[in-house]
Amino acid sequence: MAAVVTQPDRPRGRGRHVTPSPVAEAAARAGVPVLRPERVGAPESVAALREIGADLGIVVAFGQFLPKSVRTLPRLGYLVNAHASLLPRHRGAAPIAHAILAGDAETGISVMRVDREMDAGPVALVRTTPIGDDETTGSLEIRLAAIAADAIAEAVERAAADRITWTEQDDARATLAPKLGPEDARLDWNQAAIALARRVRAMAPKPGAFTDWRGERLRVLAAEAIGDATTDPPGTLRLGGAAPLRIATRDGWLALRVLQRAGGKPLDADAFLRGRPFADGERLG
Repeated sequence: MAAVVTQPDRPRGRGRHVTPSPVAEAAARAGVPVLRPERVGAPESVAALREIGADLGIVVAFGQFLPKSVRTLPRLGYLVNAHASLLPRHRGAAPIAHAILAGDAETGISVMRVDREMDAGPVALVRTTPIGDDETTGSLEIRLAAIAADAIAEAVERAAADRITWTEQDDARATLAPKLGPEDARLDWNQAAIALARRVRAMAPKPGAFTDWRGERLRVLAAEAIGDATTDPPGTLRLGGAAPLRIATRDGWLALRVLQRAGGKPLDADAFLRGRPFADGERLG
């Protein structure tokens, strides 16, 4: 028997109406039974899962700790998860953004067995993909989701045919990718331009990298490091020249391509300048 286990119905949207999760809605349309435990490890939840009699469990962004009583419940004795990194690199909640921040040339999907320690279980298969020069967390997440779906399907087929093999991770090579907080999106103009460009991409589209400007937060949704040298102090804004709007950094210029004021719409630099002219030479941040 197949079933979906998802979070309980929660208040969502501007009206804060109690609604099912998108996963629950999709399962209902497909006629698949849905369980919505407040605590998946509670005895009554484990009993309900046991009644399903599943051969294998697949975990995708579930958001609750899975105790051993749940992890070992399926007939095969384990759950699998598709993690969005090349494990053991970037274990944690934000692997896609951390891969961009680190300047990694490639990333991918690792299908692993769910273990007590986060993202540390043995791996069955890996799919790699390059990270584009202009790729953001948002665009890379979409690509990796499609790769993950195919990888999970292949892993399930291997498990069903008893052809799946597991390789333990090398913990000595592990790096961490913890959840990013609001302040991680702040642009520090004392950093290198290339690092700032990566931060903009890693934070796009949400929460959006930002800097302080005239007492408010200014979101930077797209930017590009340009190689021209500068003697201006970091954070100095210049108009014209190599880019219509550029900011001095520790070692060069960051050209701002798409900006957004609080409560406003994202605008490209030319449109933003028409509506909110900067003063050449003013400081940001």
